[in-house]
Amino acid sequence: MRRRCRQCRCGCFLLLQLLIMLYDRDIREPLFDFLEERYGKIRIIEEKQMGKSRADIVMVLPDAVAGIEIKSDADTYVRLKRQVRDYNRYYDTNLVVVGSTHALHIADHVPAWWGILTAEKAGSTVDFYTLREPAPNPKVDIKRKLSILWRPELAHIQELNKMPKYREKSKAFVIDKILMKVPKETLTLQISEELFQRDYTSIEETITEYKKKKKHLCSYDL
Repeated sequence: MRRRCRQCRCGCFLLLQLLIMLYDRDIREPLFDFLEERYGKIRIIEEKQMGKSRADIVMVLPDAVAGIEIKSDADTYVRLKRQVRDYNRYYDTNLVVVGSTHALHIADHVPAWWGILTAEKAGSTVDFYTLREPAPNPKVDIKRKLSILWRPELAHIQELNKMPKYREKSKAFVIDKILMKVPKETLTLQISEELFQRDYTSIEETITEYKKKKKHLCSYDL
């Protein structure tokens, strides 16, 4: 009889764990609402490639770009070390959002300047709690951050700063020239503005038009 009771208790505990577990799909949409309420003007970009990893969420702010990694209750830390390295290269600040099962351990797996949010199921909704506020990322590489922009967006920054167009040059060349010309404080604001204005519905047409102009210019120069 006691054995059956212990088994019942174990079974009930496992069932309770399953009921309170949060998956990535449970966290994302409520998180977007939380971030908008907390930070005001933001733009969310999902699944952005960064080096050898992919950022779950990139949050654009007027004066910064933040990387956000989600570790749901179903996730492990297997890839986190590499992900942290890549987030640190690209974004001004970084946060990790975790299910409650990770709350006691996540601080051991991310740098001290990373912010930490926990996500907990509250009836039919999800509540978020701040375990640690994010601090400025001391390892961000402004060159890598600038590479997030598409070539037409870089061209607009060149135009804003009265720079030559360098249409015949590579993206890497243009990035180096921008970094030499534009003060970091100005560039930070301009990068955010380009990401706020990014139009995914027309970008293919924009890039095609940019390539046509580049090809025409190269032919003319020859």
